[in-house]
Amino acid sequence: MTDTSARPDAGSTIPDRPTLEGLEARWDRVWSDAQVYAFDADTTREEVFSVDTPPPTASGSLHIGHVFGYSQADMIVRYQRMRGKNVFYPLGWDDNGLPTERRVQNYFGVRCDPSLPYDPDFTPPQEGGDNKSAKAANQLPISRRNFIELCERLTEIDEKSFEEVFRTLGLSVDWNHSYQTINARSRATSQRAFLENLAAGQAYQAEAPTMWDVTYRTAVAQAEQEDRERDGAYHRLGFTRADGSGEKVYIETTRPELLPACVALVAHPDDPRYQGLFGTTVISPLFGVEVPVHPHPLAQADKGAGIAMICTFGDANDVTWWRELELPTRSVIGRDGRFVADAPWITSPEGQERYAKLAGLTVFSAQKTVVEMAAETGDLVGEPKRITHPVKFYENGDKPLEFVTSRQWYLTNGGRDQSEDGLRRELIERGRQVTWHPAYMESRYRNWVEGLTGDWLISRQRFFGVPFPVWYAVGEDGEVAYDQVLTPEIADLPIDPTIDVPAGYTEEQRGRAGGFVADPDILDTWATSSLTPQLAGGWNEDPELFSKVYPMDLRPQGHDIIRTWLFATIVRSHLQQDSLPWKHASINGWILDPDRKKMSKSKGNVVTPIGLLHQHGSDGVRYWAGRARQGVDTAFDEGQMKIGRRLAIKILNASKFALGFGQAPADPAGRLAADPAAVTEALDRALLASLARVVDAATAAMDEMDYARALEVTEPFFWTFCDDYIELIKDRAHGSAGEAGAASARAALAIALDVLLRLFAPVIVFATEEVWSWWREGSVHTQPWPEAAPLREAAAGEDASVLETLSDLVIVVRRIKSDAKVSQKTPILSLTLTVPAARAAQAEAGRADLMALGRIEALEIIGGEVEDAAASAVELGEPPVKQPRG
Repeated sequence: MTDTSARPDAGSTIPDRPTLEGLEARWDRVWSDAQVYAFDADTTREEVFSVDTPPPTASGSLHIGHVFGYSQADMIVRYQRMRGKNVFYPLGWDDNGLPTERRVQNYFGVRCDPSLPYDPDFTPPQEGGDNKSAKAANQLPISRRNFIELCERLTEIDEKSFEEVFRTLGLSVDWNHSYQTINARSRATSQRAFLENLAAGQAYQAEAPTMWDVTYRTAVAQAEQEDRERDGAYHRLGFTRADGSGEKVYIETTRPELLPACVALVAHPDDPRYQGLFGTTVISPLFGVEVPVHPHPLAQADKGAGIAMICTFGDANDVTWWRELELPTRSVIGRDGRFVADAPWITSPEGQERYAKLAGLTVFSAQKTVVEMAAETGDLVGEPKRITHPVKFYENGDKPLEFVTSRQWYLTNGGRDQSEDGLRRELIERGRQVTWHPAYMESRYRNWVEGLTGDWLISRQRFFGVPFPVWYAVGEDGEVAYDQVLTPEIADLPIDPTIDVPAGYTEEQRGRAGGFVADPDILDTWATSSLTPQLAGGWNEDPELFSKVYPMDLRPQGHDIIRTWLFATIVRSHLQQDSLPWKHASINGWILDPDRKKMSKSKGNVVTPIGLLHQHGSDGVRYWAGRARQGVDTAFDEGQMKIGRRLAIKILNASKFALGFGQAPADPAGRLAADPAAVTEALDRALLASLARVVDAATAAMDEMDYARALEVTEPFFWTFCDDYIELIKDRAHGSAGEAGAASARAALAIALDVLLRLFAPVIVFATEEVWSWWREGSVHTQPWPEAAPLREAAAGEDASVLETLSDLVIVVRRIKSDAKVSQKTPILSLTLTVPAARAAQAEAGRADLMALGRIEALEIIGGEVEDAAASAVELGEPPVKQPRG
């Protein structure tokens, strides 16, 4: 916008004491009222720059890592807006998922029990709790609907506080296009996508061993798992050959508690130690179950005893062996992480008696009990050998994952496709089509896709999320027919199958023979947030808007979720639209704590941002973020924030000083902030020539989305402008050298300040807007990005190195006085400066300005065979007398 409505007061004057305090709230209000960042729907796709912005998890509080990444994305967006793009920059909230449920449980002191009826007058037992270690037994059970209502209530509170932080930070998002991943619009979009996947054969259900978090009691996808080093031990246990020889076969295991779930032993087919065992059977210790011995190439001859027991299920190898060797399933760990009551395959009285001691125990207690029993019977040989080894955890969990056999929904993602031209290869090619910033991040994506071991598990056994929009028919015998999936019409979405009824049925038939049952599960939160381009762009409800913003131009995000959010979004767009979801991916690094560890809520080492924003100013914090390279992990550094705050203050003060020299002549062509014809002095032209080089470099960097490089070239020039140029031309700008000299200085000052404000605007958003309002109309953030060509024309061929030469001489003159320990206001009666011969003419061009700056009465400039300028024949005058105060 170019009208004065973007200013708090179109007739405002330069304040006597410029300050950063209060700028965030004032300018956020102005921008919001004037709709400065609003998307214009009357547009074409070619005019649009659209952004698939990360929706933060609306649970708890933001941390400094959010501020870091979102600031960097905003710098790219603001540049594109200044380049004339119609920016579509929405921000969503990732409401649903496990973190929100856990926070609700702790905050309100409740837990969900779907068997309970809805209480319309329910009041939670507490509000504001944060006891993260609270046990379920101490939480009040409530109905699923009551629980969801509390989730919605708390996320609304969190989202308001998140928005306040982002507004304080100065994000130029269009708040008119915010969205949630749990509201009706998002549920309809997510359910439509799933139903289309189901119809296309891309979504399917299967009963299989699944990685399970016993705390959250839900299945966990491969992308949400992480390895953590844990203490363990190898236990040497003896199986007895079933041929009556009494010969022992020893295995070494870190999971002795799974001995009752053993279904076979396995060794490498080429291992000579076990050739005679293949095809025979052995009897398990303690429980007396006869199991076969099989060869399999996955067995490692050099690990432990070289022969392993296959249990259902201890790890991923067990699953592979179980599937490929067609072994029986003997599950002993339930969904609650405790040993189940019965193990009917154990038939001996002694085995049954021993298993009874395990029923109901946790995995930890069961392991201890099995080891004690094996030691008593002599089946445990020697002492356990202590080790440290990687164990699978849910990324937000605090207990090891277990394999539990259950029925789950999957979405094809290439994980089970090894063909040369199949889905896996197609998705790898999609990754090559993205322009990555930095480029090497593409390899992280490719490595993840190549390492997938299965399709995407998209169902979760939780409550607050998007329900699977399906029911199952119930046979006349009362058995659920999972292969008879009942689906709603797209027009009826969103639906909740636990409340809504499939076509052709009545509520009375729910759960009855000949009737139906609802799928009780919800979609994984990534299965909805992977559709953020479709959610934000209105795929389901606004096809016209979607056609103008999709595929989007930019996905900014952290490198840690390339394997989850980025990959999942590519999968959904490939399956849904047969296209990339966006053209560019800008990847930011982590924020590291003083121990060089990633800051995260789960590690408890995060710093919340609002205090930092108030202490250092949002511009100071944004400066710290803008100094960091894309993709590079960055240390949390308040020192950089302090430097950024000083820079923002300097922009205010230097601008006030520069604008105090008087009115510059107007540019008749309107291309610059002042008439370039008025710029006649060599130093002034050199300033603009040097600034043209800065504009070229900053523009080239920002075109590559390299905000750090753009700041890196702009900031040093600004300090030269403040510390050297303004000081050099100060007297001349006030008229000491005549009207023409003053007009030249004032025009150069106006032109340079105008350009510098626009160069800084994507990073230092509040101070630049404040200064712009003092003397220019509209918002600096909707002005065109500066161009180098008009600056070069105004420089009229002058060499930029004139400014460098005079800046070097300023250093020499200042050092004379600092070495003499006198005030810089002390006059120099006479001085000889010897400069490199090639720079003598440049020094002469700025003689008058240099003499005014240094209070030099007589100056001789000599071109000589020297590398650096040097002073000689110095005669200092009397220092000025300090005037008493008052």
